[in-house]
Amino acid sequence: MARKSKTPRSKQVPWSRPRQSSPLWFQSLQSLNRRAHDQANRRSGRRELKSIRAAIAAVEEPESAFSVAWMRRLTRWLFALILLPLCWVTTWTFLARFLRATVQQGFWQSAEFWYFATGMLLMIGWFASGLLKTFFLYLYVLGHELTHAVFVLLFRGKVTDFHVSAEGGYITTNKTNLLIALSPYFVPFWSVVFAMFYGVIRLSTSLEAGWDLAFYALMGLTWTFHMVWTLWMIPRDQPDLKENGTFLSLVVIYFANLLVLIGLFCIAEETPLLNARDFAREWLRHAATSGDLVWRFLVNTIAEVRAYGLL
Repeated sequence: MARKSKTPRSKQVPWSRPRQSSPLWFQSLQSLNRRAHDQANRRSGRRELKSIRAAIAAVEEPESAFSVAWMRRLTRWLFALILLPLCWVTTWTFLARFLRATVQQGFWQSAEFWYFATGMLLMIGWFASGLLKTFFLYLYVLGHELTHAVFVLLFRGKVTDFHVSAEGGYITTNKTNLLIALSPYFVPFWSVVFAMFYGVIRLSTSLEAGWDLAFYALMGLTWTFHMVWTLWMIPRDQPDLKENGTFLSLVVIYFANLLVLIGLFCIAEETPLLNARDFAREWLRHAATSGDLVWRFLVNTIAEVRAYGLL
């Protein structure tokens, strides 16, 4: 966001013209009349030019811009509606597994859970207090724009300009799509950075078990940092959301953040791959159950409609 500089207005000093004789007054009147004719001619020329451009645009574009925008909007809404059942089944599966792990398996008693929760609580408290708000906002904007840039490079695009400040930021690129536009809202950039940094140290040196607990606390801190600032930024008229439709963008952001949370939940347990496989199997069971309920509802609704003679 470019900062608008305010310049002081210059004071106007009153001044007076000397009176002129009548011939000079008549000449000035002729000059004003000539200028009025010139301006009228220029206006008419601009009107004709605009009409010509509009006609050319109508010939070159077989479909109006309104119909194209309407079709694009309809496609986005349909895609968002298709994602909603996936969001429902995934949320159902995550809550069921999390409650089972917490209540029956005692996951809430593990050190990993409490260190992660401690990091979350620390960041929530810090965010609520407002301490160093400008500094944390700058970090968030920096991670936001860097995530945009990384996804542009992953899609083989180019970044030609990059700007970050506490008031906002932007990148200039030759490529954009749904993932590039929304990636900062579901990728916890600083969590990924610290995870990669810790992974390199873990593989290169031998660390004690206590460092793993510190890593979970750091993950809770950085992931919550990503979530609270994302929730704080979304209602503030973000152009990233309008680029692909606000409704579709919000659905994708929710679904993607849910998948990130599920990944963190699976990694926190002893056998991540086994937990991921069990999660996928339970997801399929819940999807089949939900599909069966929807099918039965549709069949019963059609039967009732036919009973009333509407079909």
